[in-house]
Amino acid sequence: MERSVSYEPFTVKSGVSIAANLRDAFPQARLLDRGLERADIIIDGPTLLVPLDLFEEEQMSELYDLTFTDSTMMTVKMYNVLAELNAVAVFAVSRDFKVVIDDHFRDSRYFSAMSPVWKHLHRRSFTGVRRKLYAYFHEQRLDIFSFTHNRFKYCNTFDASRSHDALFYLLAVWNELQLSAEIDELHIVGEPSEREWTMGELRNYLKNIYTLNPTADLSRAPATFCKGMPFDMMTFITRGV
Repeated sequence: MERSVSYEPFTVKSGVSIAANLRDAFPQARLLDRGLERADIIIDGPTLLVPLDLFEEEQMSELYDLTFTDSTMMTVKMYNVLAELNAVAVFAVSRDFKVVIDDHFRDSRYFSAMSPVWKHLHRRSFTGVRRKLYAYFHEQRLDIFSFTHNRFKYCNTFDASRSHDALFYLLAVWNELQLSAEIDELHIVGEPSEREWTMGELRNYLKNIYTLNPTADLSRAPATFCKGMPFDMMTFITRGV
């Protein structure tokens, strides 16, 4: 059970690898200087969804590299099983990054940042009878996804650095899924850039738009009061994977 949460952001240096930044963080960050032996690592990066009944561990690395062509041989492929959604989330971490983690923690577990978000919002999707489309804004990216029963109906990631592009992607997916502008629901998670403009434009096209409040949605869990903490981390700490 979650009791208290400490949150300490670390500003990374541009032009320096994540592994090198992490090495610098250990002697500087108070949270990393406690002699802890176990760590859960949340990876916010490209994630491949594979149907559970088609997943084969020995093929995941090749499949990931074919999907994300900018992936390099210097990455380690990992996965989380999303049993409730009949899917497996495959993601990658840099070998150098993993070496730094292994040097400092005896036991470490890795998770895709989207896994707890998908799991939590899938459970919420059963409330009411209207179809729902979810849009999670984070790190200048937009994850759009929808569920049907115990499976993904749609899931993709888009560049959300430009508000006009994000609006186009949302409405294009809405039309692709043949959702009703008068009946079905759009649920916004996170903070869109130019929030007022984005929400105003969306309301010109869609009737039922809801903004998720993490504090209320996660029952006022301590993590939701940490300023600047992303929703995926809040959900991971509060609900797990």
